[in-house]
Amino acid sequence: MDLFMTSYPVFFALSALSLALNTAVNVAQANDGAMQDIEVIEVYAQKRLQRIQDVSVAVTSINGAALSEQRIKDTTELASFSPNVKISQNAAEGTPPAINIRGVGLIDYNTSNTSPVSFYIDDVVAGSANNQIVNLFDMEQVEVLRGPQGTLFGRNSTGGAIILRSTRPDSEFGGYITAGLANNDHQTLEGAINLPLTDDSAARFAFSHQDYDYSTNNLLKSSPEAGMRQDNYRFLLSSDFGKLDVLLKAHLEDWSGIVQPVGSIGLFKNPATKAPCSVSEAGSTSCFDLFGYNSGSNDFYDVKVNNNSPHKTDSKGLSLNLTGQLTDNTSLISVTSWDKLKRQHAFNCDGSPSRLCEGNLGLENQVITQELRLHHQLGEHYLIAGAFWLDESIVQDNYNDIFRDLRGVLSQAVTFIYDNQIDVDSSALFAQYDYRYSPATTFTVGLRYTAESTDYQSITHLNVGTDPNDYVGLTIPFYQVSGSQDDNKWSGKLAVNHQLDSNNSVYYSFSNGFKSGGYNGGFLSSLEQAQLADYGAETLNAHEVGAKLTLLDQDLAINMAAFYYDYQDQQVFMNQASTVPNTPPLQLLENVGSSTIYGSEIELFYTPTAQLYFQLGLGYLPEANFDKFIDPTGRELTDNRLPFTSKWNISGLANYEMPLLSHNLVLQLNFDYQSDYYFDQNENPYAEQTGYTLWNGFIRYESDDWDVSLWGKNLFGQHYSNLKFDLSSFLGMLEDFKGEGRRYGMVFQYHF
Repeated sequence: MDLFMTSYPVFFALSALSLALNTAVNVAQANDGAMQDIEVIEVYAQKRLQRIQDVSVAVTSINGAALSEQRIKDTTELASFSPNVKISQNAAEGTPPAINIRGVGLIDYNTSNTSPVSFYIDDVVAGSANNQIVNLFDMEQVEVLRGPQGTLFGRNSTGGAIILRSTRPDSEFGGYITAGLANNDHQTLEGAINLPLTDDSAARFAFSHQDYDYSTNNLLKSSPEAGMRQDNYRFLLSSDFGKLDVLLKAHLEDWSGIVQPVGSIGLFKNPATKAPCSVSEAGSTSCFDLFGYNSGSNDFYDVKVNNNSPHKTDSKGLSLNLTGQLTDNTSLISVTSWDKLKRQHAFNCDGSPSRLCEGNLGLENQVITQELRLHHQLGEHYLIAGAFWLDESIVQDNYNDIFRDLRGVLSQAVTFIYDNQIDVDSSALFAQYDYRYSPATTFTVGLRYTAESTDYQSITHLNVGTDPNDYVGLTIPFYQVSGSQDDNKWSGKLAVNHQLDSNNSVYYSFSNGFKSGGYNGGFLSSLEQAQLADYGAETLNAHEVGAKLTLLDQDLAINMAAFYYDYQDQQVFMNQASTVPNTPPLQLLENVGSSTIYGSEIELFYTPTAQLYFQLGLGYLPEANFDKFIDPTGRELTDNRLPFTSKWNISGLANYEMPLLSHNLVLQLNFDYQSDYYFDQNENPYAEQTGYTLWNGFIRYESDDWDVSLWGKNLFGQHYSNLKFDLSSFLGMLEDFKGEGRRYGMVFQYHF
């Protein structure tokens, strides 16, 4: 489809641009001669520090103070800060998170795949989705970049990029210590110390300890309490040698616990007759799975699950960032990294006291990267050019134990043991040039060439039992598949940014990106599935218009954008019912042909007085649908809504500060609303999440050296799910991975 010849998107873009230009011109005239002491927001959206008005990117900047104040534990809680963004824990904490930006995302819980939203952690790409759940402590800034980032970030960033930046060492001695207690036996201990070593060197050590139980209440008393203990450590050393700046980082993570138990949404009033429950009845005590189970309680957080399901994560890594000043206008930056992750994540997928579906996701993941960038200031113009290389190895150690309690009774009672190895090699050359056409207008052109190859080998065995008491069984070979997937693609950007005055700008950009193909190393229950498990690259072409404005004597800032996406060969994770009764569903990652996405978003930041601050974000996606697609079982999904994609997303906060007894009292209330969406491509009403709002807030009393806070999350106990996984044709139920309930606590922080 030729985007430039399609009347609707062109009309849509031109109308939005006209509105932005008219508004911006009026704002510029109103602000002519206004004071210039507005807080300047600077971002790294183009791999150099720039004012947010100077970048032709829809970007939300979140400072470290906001993360700390709102008790943001990890990256799965970032969505409330940015419109048209959704992030969840997916299939329980410890599995790859589900991330969606403007309808572009991946819900796959398997450990073999990469999200179309890339993560950069202190300038280092995170690699596969396994590495995208990151605890956020002692952070300087987080940026959410919406839309394809096909030039400077490039690899697998069709949806956008999230940039995490740790607090850097500086020349002043200092630090902080934080201790907190909360419900669900939640204990927090966090701190950092900054140590000047010489006039030109400093070090910073930071740590975070979290120990907590989940909101889910397991009624099966023989199962251990579900919860997680997470210890995270980070060390940074910076040195300035005149013409050379060095930043060395080391990190270590140690997580252990019992996985959050899954709930069961039973679908039948009578399992024998398979009389169905309505959508509103499903999951209640009047509905059962095919084996007659339910939790025996209508409390949302009650489950009854054999959940001896341990989790263990060990990860570590090193990175070295070198910045050499070649001339006054030219610098060379080298970023080298090595990261290793080991993880064992057990699960129970039948949501019952019996052993009908259990397993483990085992993983060893190693990522090595190297990036070289040349930055050159040519008068008013700016050039970034570079090369990138990544080598990633994913070794899986997985099994899925089906109908363990029915061994020797059902022929389907087997254990699938699937050990996959996936090796990815990616390299790229890229350049981006900002050409200052006039003092007010800058044109940007960027281009990237990426060559990526994925080699895979899948070796699967079956373990079968001969009678009900045979729990050791006999292990036999099942299938072995190997192959490779190669992709060589161009991506890039064309943009124009026009400054109406020093604080107001409008922009248009055309950008594209691609996510490489690969191999779906998930649960593949047949040779035919395994042979069809490789998938091709996806591409996305995006038009975007936007404005970044200030009004009311700089007290009101507005960022707005409208966009139109032409999405080709989109990769969608599918949970498809098997054609064989009482067997696990097909778990596929398919290129669905094409999709059309368009929408808009607006962010407002308003400070009416020195004490009062408001923030509002609104995202609107009226169209995010498959154009035409027939799935591997022959079912037509044309015009179905893309999974995990809300039509409306609204978030905001109100923050009020007041003096109290010679100190300062801060009150904040914030919310995040997501309209309804589906968890799979079938628009199955049982696998739908209805719209919900999460309300959070805190009260903080602070002095110069210390502060104490009372905080709460999900204050009204909203019921919602991170994922509903359809096992209706297999077990007559859906797995329900429940979102966390009401949480509240107290935290004390001391600064030195």
